Amino acid sequence: MRLRRKPWANDWIQQHPELVISDASQVAQGWRELFGNDNPVHVELGTGKGKFIDEMSRAYPDINFIGMEKYESVLVTGLQRILHDRRENVRFIHGDVLNLFDFFGEKEVDRLFINFTDPWPKNRHEKRRLTYKTFLSLYEKVLKNEQDIHMKTDNQVLFEYSLESMSRYGMILKNISLDLHNSGMEHNIMTEYERKFYQKGQPIYRLEAFFPNDKKEE
Repeated sequence: MRLRRKPWANDWIQQHPELVISDASQVAQGWRELFGNDNPVHVELGTGKGKFIDEMSRAYPDINFIGMEKYESVLVTGLQRILHDRRENVRFIHGDVLNLFDFFGEKEVDRLFINFTDPWPKNRHEKRRLTYKTFLSLYEKVLKNEQDIHMKTDNQVLFEYSLESMSRYGMILKNISLDLHNSGMEHNIMTEYERKFYQKGQPIYRLEAFFPNDKKEE
């Protein structure tokens, strides 16, 4: 994905610390303290322009949604969406998924979403894939016991890699779909990329996975 640079984006983000967390010290007391309630916490990793998190927060007002994105030029679009129609159950993190554990305490998250992440197709870039074992280790730390990851992608190779990586790590896979939009699944909220692929007739791959309490890694 080629990003269009927005020189003003960082200044815009810095003007809204109530919506965008850029420093882990801002959530030192925990996310439930920041949101002011004990509602479930769902996090989208690589939230992009924020369409998914925006629509999810509208559809499920009793869930707290957090979108994590390292590229300020796309994150600022998500911020603009929320500023246009303020909701108390959505926030953003301006940061890298590698630093996930800096922003969340152990077992603080109820669900993770990985939507249309960069597939990093070259073998030498395997460690950058968000379903590589190093990332799975981070997810295991922040997710509550047996709470799940939902993943969607248009990339068959990444999907197959993710199935194998998660299985080898000892995760339990469920609700696997090789063609989401012909699977009969209800209440699916699409991302911007997903809508584009759907309109082109491309299949969307989806899975859910969780870490069992007695996980045994291969």
